[in-house]
Amino acid sequence: MIFSCAETKMIQEKSGAQLWAENCQRCHNTPSPTSFSTEQWKTIGLHMQSRALLTNKERDKIFAFLGNH
Repeated sequence: MIFSCAETKMIQEKSGAQLWAENCQRCHNTPSPTSFSTEQWKTIGLHMQSRALLTNKERDKIFAFLGNH
């Protein structure tokens, strides 16, 4: 069994809310999703993507979650 594939599938099944909580809150207290506009969150997300080692798909899921608030 290839464990990395199983882990990737688990990550792909996570929601944007789960990814946001797990990746953003692990390093610092995150503000409310309503604290910033969608455009501001995109700027923050692009900056933080490389620091949190997020894939584009994970980043996009987080953007979608934050954009719905």
